Amino acid sequence: MTKTLLSFFAIILLSALILLTNGTTISLSEHSSQEPKLDIKEYFSGDLKAWGIVQDWRGNVTARFDADINGEWHSNDGILKEQYRYYNGDVQNREWRIIKQTDGTYIGYAEGVINRASGEASGSSANWQYSIDVPVDGSTHRIKFDNWMWQMHDGVIVNRSYLKKFGITVAEITVFVQKQ
Repeated sequence: MTKTLLSFFAIILLSALILLTNGTTISLSEHSSQEPKLDIKEYFSGDLKAWGIVQDWRGNVTARFDADINGEWHSNDGILKEQYRYYNGDVQNREWRIIKQTDGTYIGYAEGVINRASGEASGSSANWQYSIDVPVDGSTHRIKFDNWMWQMHDGVIVNRSYLKKFGITVAEITVFVQKQ
């Protein structure tokens, strides 16, 4: 076989692999009638605790963390203060300003977030998306966060975040949040 033909097959194989590993799409409308209903303003008011893991693209757990979260709302403006304590000793703080829009969607701002975050809730689920520059081994990579939250019973939310670069999932974060 010629090099050109081998390159062509390699591109086809790589494209198929990308489609298979990143082709799953989640839809808010699938959850519109599901209970318990997720009310962002109500849930993210007061004190919350969270526990999570970060996995690389192979599924290997690369970090574990605990977090304290506090939310306070005034009308449709909310402040969400997060403190993450990683098991390796690192601590990360982030403060979000979240605004509920008249159409029921949300926008948010936090240090490091490129432009703004946007989100929407429907039924038992919510989706929150933003891009952030993440330092990795001395360089910076712009990563898109695609966060999906599902309201569970007993004041628990399960959050799955898909971290993408060029549309390809490079890491995933799983977080369990519990209202205190």
